Amino acid sequence: MIRPIKHKGLRRFSLLLCPAFFVLLEAGNLWGAPLKVVTSVPDLADFTRRVGGSAVEVSSLATGKEDPHAVPLRPSSVIKIRAADLFIQMGLGMEHAYAPALLAEARNLKLQPGRDGFLDLSEGVHALEVPVSLDRAGGDVHPQGNPHYNLDPVHAQRMVLAIAAKLSALAPDQAPQFRANAEAYTREIEEKLQIWKSRFSGKNVRFVSYHRDFAYFERRFGVKEEGTIQAKPGIEPGPKHIETLASKMQSAGIKLIVKESFYGDRVPRELGLRTGATVVSVPIFVGATPEAKDYVGMMESLVSAFTR
Repeated sequence: MIRPIKHKGLRRFSLLLCPAFFVLLEAGNLWGAPLKVVTSVPDLADFTRRVGGSAVEVSSLATGKEDPHAVPLRPSSVIKIRAADLFIQMGLGMEHAYAPALLAEARNLKLQPGRDGFLDLSEGVHALEVPVSLDRAGGDVHPQGNPHYNLDPVHAQRMVLAIAAKLSALAPDQAPQFRANAEAYTREIEEKLQIWKSRFSGKNVRFVSYHRDFAYFERRFGVKEEGTIQAKPGIEPGPKHIETLASKMQSAGIKLIVKESFYGDRVPRELGLRTGATVVSVPIFVGATPEAKDYVGMMESLVSAFTR
């Protein structure tokens, strides 16, 4: 019988290799396997796909059709996070109602805040509307400020570059391609931004929205929100508030009501009938409407609603 050759050096090398093998396998980088990325909202998924290309597999916990502050705690989300290499969120309290609970339940240690697999894109954001009081009488306030900075394309460019840097740290061999993809996408956004800004030139756009979602959009494009249908953040309107808002709109000549797509139609429609204002339903996240299939499409749809 032929006996297998036993080589102590080879056996020792095999034993030493095993831990490294499983570390690489867990990281998702062995033989070029794509990084598994979970994002909180679909805009970040779009950015990550554009930067990562075939080197990433991306899913979003929220859909663009949902209120981003009330995303359901789905069992499938726990499964996605448990298998992921990277979790990306907007921050500033955008995901406070669901992301911390899902991250805790998934028990994926590398995705916890402060670890290499966690990316909060709000770092570097000069937050608007930071409250001076956290009294619940003021409604569902965001202690860190308004989190809807995705509606400013300049912040979108910054997020794209931050995602490229994080992916490059997790998969260094792919870094040149990540950087090239990010640079191409930020150039595309910049070109669109100049076109969008030109469409607001000479216009005095004043509007009412359902919720205070447009602070960063206002600052970038020079439009002016004159009121919200929600009396306070997260608090639905009563008859007295609607009466006051309608009177303000009529006296100021405000003829545009911008309704975020995931809110109901009844109150905006009634307010429009009382004031003669046009009601336009708009996406504020990728996937909210058929036109908002990606970030550029979402912003194009949004700009068109304001400049029609």
